[in-house]
Amino acid sequence: MAMQFPSLFVRSSICGIGYPNIYMPSLRTTHSTRAVSSKGLAANLGHGLKKSRNVNIPILGAEVLKERIREQLPNVDLSASSYDTAWVAMVPLPEFPQFPCFPECLAWIIENQHSDGSWGIHGHHPSLVKDALSTTLACVLALKRWNIGEEHVRRGLHFVGSNFSSAMDEKLHSPIGFEIIFPGLLGYAIEMGLDLPISQNDIDFMFHIRDSELQRVSENSSEGTKAYLAYVAEGLGKSQDWHQVMKYQGENGSLFNSPSTTAAALTHIYNAKALEYLRSLLQKFGSSVPTSYPSDIHTILCVVDKIERLGIARHFSYEIKNILDRIYRCWLKNDEEIDADMATCALAFRLLRMNGFDVSSDALTRFGDASPFFNSIQGHLKDMKTVLELYRASQTKILPNELVLDKLGSWSSNFLREELSTNSEHGLQVFSQEVDYALQFPFYSNMDRLEHRNYIENFKVENFQVLKTSYMSSGIDDKDLLELALEDFNLCQSIYREELQHLEGWAKENRLDHLEFARQKEAYCYFSAAATLFSPESSDARMSWAKNSVLATVVDDFFDRGGSIEELENQISLTEKWDGTHEKEFCSEQVKIIYSAIYSTINELGAKASALQKRSVTNHLIELWLTLMRAMMKEAEWARTKAVPTVDEYMATGYITFALGPIILPALYFVGPELSDDVIGDPEYHNLFKLVSICGRLLNDVQSFEREGKEGKLNSVLLRIVHGCGSTSEEEAVREIQSIIDSSREELLRLVLQNEKSVVPRACKELFWKMSRTVHRFYIKNDGHSSPTEMISPVNAVIYKPIKVGHNFSVVN
Repeated sequence: MAMQFPSLFVRSSICGIGYPNIYMPSLRTTHSTRAVSSKGLAANLGHGLKKSRNVNIPILGAEVLKERIREQLPNVDLSASSYDTAWVAMVPLPEFPQFPCFPECLAWIIENQHSDGSWGIHGHHPSLVKDALSTTLACVLALKRWNIGEEHVRRGLHFVGSNFSSAMDEKLHSPIGFEIIFPGLLGYAIEMGLDLPISQNDIDFMFHIRDSELQRVSENSSEGTKAYLAYVAEGLGKSQDWHQVMKYQGENGSLFNSPSTTAAALTHIYNAKALEYLRSLLQKFGSSVPTSYPSDIHTILCVVDKIERLGIARHFSYEIKNILDRIYRCWLKNDEEIDADMATCALAFRLLRMNGFDVSSDALTRFGDASPFFNSIQGHLKDMKTVLELYRASQTKILPNELVLDKLGSWSSNFLREELSTNSEHGLQVFSQEVDYALQFPFYSNMDRLEHRNYIENFKVENFQVLKTSYMSSGIDDKDLLELALEDFNLCQSIYREELQHLEGWAKENRLDHLEFARQKEAYCYFSAAATLFSPESSDARMSWAKNSVLATVVDDFFDRGGSIEELENQISLTEKWDGTHEKEFCSEQVKIIYSAIYSTINELGAKASALQKRSVTNHLIELWLTLMRAMMKEAEWARTKAVPTVDEYMATGYITFALGPIILPALYFVGPELSDDVIGDPEYHNLFKLVSICGRLLNDVQSFEREGKEGKLNSVLLRIVHGCGSTSEEEAVREIQSIIDSSREELLRLVLQNEKSVVPRACKELFWKMSRTVHRFYIKNDGHSSPTEMISPVNAVIYKPIKVGHNFSVVN
C-alpha cells in the first residue's frame, strides 16, 4: 500500500479493514433481503414503550432461549447489500469490457427487487428512505449498464420518482456520504440516457446539495477529509483522481473494506488486487456481497459485549470463552482487522483484558492523542461510537506506566462531552443516552445490575447499522437476547424482594430496630449485595454479604457514637469469649442486642460455610469481627483522648474500620471454590482486601470530611491539612487522596485479572472488584450510605421497579 493512515477503514459505526487469516465459524451472508425483512423490520415496527410483560415478544421459556442462542452464538451473519452488489455488478470484464465481470450479481439484483420496485432492506422505516433511494438507483444503473431487466428498471425508477422528495428532506437520516453519492448516481443515470421521473428543478437542487457539501468538506484539508472523499468516491465519478484513491488500498486489495468503493474504482481503472478482493467475496458469499468485509471479528465481539451488558453472560460462559480464545490468537498475530480499526482494537482490548487475557495497552499507543482519530474517516464524521469504545478501553488501566490509557481517557472523554453538548443543542438523541450514562458512571464506579437494567431499557431490537447503506451483522436474534434478559431480570427481582423481606424480618427478630443510635439500612445493605452478586444461585453469598453489612453498620454506629467505653470493652470481651451463655455479663441492653445478633448470625453462616468448604471456618469469621472491633476501639480512644495520629497511623487502622472485612471475606466461602487456610493466609488475599478497603475508606473520607470536621472526627483529608502545617490546602489534600484511590483501584484490578502466580481463585477475586465498584458507586457524589435519599432510586431500580423496554426500530450511524 503506497500510503497508509491509521484507522481509515470502515465498519460498524465506522468499521475496520483487514483480511483475517483465521477461522471464524459459520460466517455467511443472508442472500435474500426479503428473507431478512419478513422476519425482522416489517414485523417489528411501531411498538412503543411497554412493560416487559406486555412487550410484543413471544415467550419461549428461558431454557429454550438459551439453547437457541447457544446454537446461534458462533454464527456471524452479514446481510446482503443490494447497494454494494449493484456496484460489483457494474464492474466490466477486464479482457472484454463490453461484458460484466460478475453476471451472477445481475441475476441476484433481478431476483431481489421488492414489490414496490425498490431494493435494500425492506420495510422502509423513515430512517431508511434515503438508503432505499440510493440503493434502488444503484441497482437500476447496474441493470441499465448491461441493458437487461427493462421492467425492473422501470419499476425501480418509478419508486425513485415517487419517493424523491425524501432525498431533499434534511430531517431524515442520511447514510454516510448520501449528499455526494446520490447526486452522483443521478448524474450517471442522466449520462446513461435514463428517463428520470423527476423534475429538472429537483435534480438541480440535488446537484446544489452536492456542490454545497463538497464546498463544506473542502474547507477542511485534513487527512480524515481526504480519506472520507475517497470512501465515497463512487459519487464523484470522473472528477475523482482514482489513482489517488488507490493509495488507500488495503493488503486484502479492498478500499476501506468496502465492496462498493472497490468496485467503483474498477469501473475507472484496472487493479488486479481489487478485482481479486471482489472475486473472493463472491466465492465466499455466492451472488451478492455484504456492505463491509471483513468484519467478522468486530461483529462477534459486539455480540459478546451485548450479552455481557444485558447481564446474561453467565449462561454462555463456555461459548464466550471459546470466542475470546480465538480472538486472543488473532490479537497475538496482530491481525489486520483488529490492528487497523480503532473501535475493533479498543473493544478487543477491553473484552480480552477484563476476561483475564494478557493484553498490552501498547496496542493503543497510537491512539494516545487525538490526531489519529481526527485524521481518519471516523474523525471526519465525528463518530461517537468509536470514541466511546476508546474511552471504555481507557478505564481498564492496571499498571502505573500505562500512561497511554490516561491520555486516551482524557481526550476521548472531552470529545464525548463536547459532542454530547452539541447533540443536545440540536436535539439529537441517537446514541447520546449511552454516552451520557458512560460518562456519568465509569465502569469502575457502577454496579452490575444497574448497568444491566440501563442497557436492557435502552436496548434496540433489530439494531440496524448504517454506513453508506443499511445492514445487519449478527447471527443472533436480538429479540431472543432481550427476552432472556427480561426473564432473567424479572426472576431475579422477585427473588430479591423475598430475600429483602427475609432480611428485614431477621433484623426485627434480632431487635436491631431497638437500637436508636443505629442507622436502619437493611435495604441499602441488601441492595449492595443484590446489585453485584445478582444471579439466583448466589443467594447464600448475597445473604451473608447483606446480613454482615447490616451488622457492620450497627457496630460502626455503636463504636462511633452509640456506646460508652465500658460498653465497647464489654462488646469486645464477649466476642473474644464467644459463648452464648453470658446473660449476666452484658453491661447494657444495647450490648446484649448487638452481641446476640452477631453471635447467632455468625454461627448460622459459619455452619453453612463450613459445610460448603468441608472444614470449619467459623473461627475465621469470629476473628474478622474481633479485628474490626479492636480497630474501632483504637479510633474511639483517639477520639476520647483527642489524639491526632499521623496519616499512616490513621490509614493502618482506617482501612480496617471501613468494615469491609466481615462483609466480603465471609461471602467468599459461598462463592464456590474451596479456600484452604493457605489461601486465606496468602499475601495476595490480604492485598486484595487491603486495596479495596483503602479505596472505600478514602472515598468515604473525601465525601464526608466537611461533616466530620464539624463533628470533630478524624478523617484523612483533615489529617493531611493538619500535618501540612498550613502548606496543604483542602483541594490539594483531596487531589492527593484521589490519586491514591486511583492507583489502589488500578492495582486491585491488576491483582484480580492476573493469572500467573495467583493463589486466590478468580471467582473469589472478582468479589473484591465488585465491592470496589460498589463503594465507588455509593460515594460517587456524596456519602450514599449515610444519605437518606441518594441511593433510593438505584435500590428501587434493582429490587422494586418493574423494568420497561423500548421495542423500537433503531438506526445507529
